[in-house]
Amino acid sequence: MSLSLYFNYVILPLLAISITLIFYRLFKGPRVVDRVIALDLLITTGVSIITVYSISMKQSTFLDVAMILALIAFLGTIAFSYYLEKKGND
Repeated sequence: MSLSLYFNYVILPLLAISITLIFYRLFKGPRVVDRVIALDLLITTGVSIITVYSISMKQSTFLDVAMILALIAFLGTIAFSYYLEKKGND
């Protein structure tokens, strides 16, 4: 099995299933924390899809986009945890 077939028939369908489950948790989440975690996981899964596409098409430019998106997701998670910490102390 070649790498492109593995991407197309194994990895991308698994990522599509995970995106579906993440969207379910994003809309159904009972608390705001659940929704923020789902959004962070959605961005992380998007980074993995961009990475798979970049490797598949041999375009290293998309890896830069994936790294920037991962950095934004990380900073958003840090900002939200800082907000929760400050909210809990008052």
